[in-house]
Amino acid sequence: MRFEFFGGFLPAYPRGAVLRKGLARIGAEVVVCRAGSGFKSWARYPLLFLDALKRGVLRPGGASAGRCLFVPEFCAKDVPAAKLLATLTARPLIFDPLAARYETKIVDWGWRREDSPGAWWNFQIDRASFTLADLVLADTFAHKRYYCETYGLRPAKVEVLPLGYDDDIFSPPLAPDSLFPPARSKNGFQVLFFGSFLPLHGAELIAEAARLVESADRSIRFRMIGEGRTFAATRTVAAGASNIEFSGRLPMQELGRAVAEADLCLGIFGRTEKARRVVPHKIFQAMGMGRAVVTMRAPAVEEFFTDGEDIVLCDEPLAETLAHAVLSLSRDPGLRDRIARAGQALVRRDFTPEAVARRLIEIAAARFGMAFSPSNLIN
Repeated sequence: MRFEFFGGFLPAYPRGAVLRKGLARIGAEVVVCRAGSGFKSWARYPLLFLDALKRGVLRPGGASAGRCLFVPEFCAKDVPAAKLLATLTARPLIFDPLAARYETKIVDWGWRREDSPGAWWNFQIDRASFTLADLVLADTFAHKRYYCETYGLRPAKVEVLPLGYDDDIFSPPLAPDSLFPPARSKNGFQVLFFGSFLPLHGAELIAEAARLVESADRSIRFRMIGEGRTFAATRTVAAGASNIEFSGRLPMQELGRAVAEADLCLGIFGRTEKARRVVPHKIFQAMGMGRAVVTMRAPAVEEFFTDGEDIVLCDEPLAETLAHAVLSLSRDPGLRDRIARAGQALVRRDFTPEAVARRLIEIAAARFGMAFSPSNLIN
């Protein structure tokens, strides 16, 4: 089975990177046709077609030959070019948006008013990309419902393929009975948030919670890694707090080490609607590293995880509820360890690159009749 990734995507972005790694591990062929995301779409198209020609993607042979075109995350503008190529070569076209442009730029970021021309244009780009694709992927059932209700898609056209995590990076180097060695306590209890400071992350709320925690226990420290849209506002909230450290962006390998050094990791606490539809990479990554995770209760999170068993959920995105959860877990290492172990066991079973890739192959086989032999897949 051959998956031809096509578009102006970022090679290191976790969603696509994990999928490509998983497909390669289980024996599927992965071909990459890419033009830099810095190019305008009209400039990317000829570059993408030249790359497709060079890599044999223009040769006829579709589902019966086990081949499909795959447009990865955030590449809605590349779907029309991919559709032309798919039609010329009789290939099925899969689009994995991860998030709609309108949902992200207009609803979550507030980039334009919802009645503005910019909002209308981004909505039309989404609608066209969803319509042209033969199959649309969603990372959660909540996201699938949103796509269907907002863009009028038939539920049968959308399949759920959850995020995974890179277990080469987010896997603890410690023995299974030493997830939380006592040596860490000499540096105090460390709570870690990492991300791109999007509105859905609720980073300002985390800073508010850190200030509340400081008044109750000065040995608990918060580290916030990354930069983004709400970074300045978060720094403003954190001003004067002595228990918050900002680290800026880190390379992925260094980020893995930072997660390993933490006692507790945080998910998202945004008050936007999108925050209720997503399960971010950071949750899978932290669990893979054997860290307990606290995040906001949301329908999407509860599709995969269970409060008090493999994750800790805050019922409301409030600084007080997060501060209470952090204080409780800092004082109960047994509970923290049990939740960390259960979360790690779950993601190692269901969300490794291989596990997510196998699910994609099952979807493609069922939808398009693409032939594959499970005996040929590497276990």
